[in-house]
Amino acid sequence: MNGLALARAYWERAGLPAFEARLPEALERAAVGLAGEGSECFGFDDDLSRDHDWGPGFCIWLTEPDHARLGAAVQELYHSLPPAFEGWPPRRQTPGGAGRVGCLCIPRWYARYTGCPHGPETLEQWRRAPEAFLAAAVNGAVFQDPLGVFSAVRERLLAFYPEDVRRKKLAARLAVMAQAGQYNYPRCLRRGEPVAAQQALAAFTDAAMSAVYLMNRRYAPFYKWRHRGLRGMERLPDAYERFEALVAAPDGPERAEVVEAICWDTAEELRRQGLSSGTDAFLLPHAEKVRDGIRDPVLRKSHVMEE
Repeated sequence: MNGLALARAYWERAGLPAFEARLPEALERAAVGLAGEGSECFGFDDDLSRDHDWGPGFCIWLTEPDHARLGAAVQELYHSLPPAFEGWPPRRQTPGGAGRVGCLCIPRWYARYTGCPHGPETLEQWRRAPEAFLAAAVNGAVFQDPLGVFSAVRERLLAFYPEDVRRKKLAARLAVMAQAGQYNYPRCLRRGEPVAAQQALAAFTDAAMSAVYLMNRRYAPFYKWRHRGLRGMERLPDAYERFEALVAAPDGPERAEVVEAICWDTAEELRRQGLSSGTDAFLLPHAEKVRDGIRDPVLRKSHVMEE
């Protein structure tokens, strides 16, 4: 059983009956589910994930007035639930994992991940919110939400960045892909600078994966889950295998060929989405075309590599 399925079972078979019997008022107003930090919230957890911050648990989200009025009682009831559940040991919580489950205040929870109590609203707020934090704000599942307050913010975030922000971030990623992967990686190798070559390749890989997420209108998760999250993408469905091939190829012409293949796939997808009309595989002109399509004059005039 993965962590998300365990959270749902723990709620339905332990939490829900306890709230029905002892605190039905909170049950009528609370959103319940599991989302936020942790591999289990993305469905990426495995046996190795169970060594910390994993186990029976769920989130109970309350509005700010309800949290002030009912939060202490809800948390007390939550703590009274059996820590072990149907053969699964108690959750092993580390200091860094505190506050991921239990009773949570909706605006504070969203502010933690987006910087804003109701999610970003202005273009600048959207630009400042880290992609991985936005991914954490919309992952997992909501088991119930009678008031709909928590889900309303979640749905707005799931609708993805405003198009100007998507274009701005995508243009920056494309520029890095061109500079680090297509230009500097082979040059560093020719200069006999293997460390610089690996730095260029790492910058390319990070930017290229982020570009795949942006073109799929999905937020890129924490770096160690980015490759795993590429599976099943509608746009650029071969990206997962492309990056596996990139890592497997030896330094030199073979790896540079994979870099070019990823860039060619990216350029074709840009044309399919009407983001660029360029026909070349070199991505810097594409980055400029993507940026030039931004409506906001301030964003449109900013440097192409600036997010």
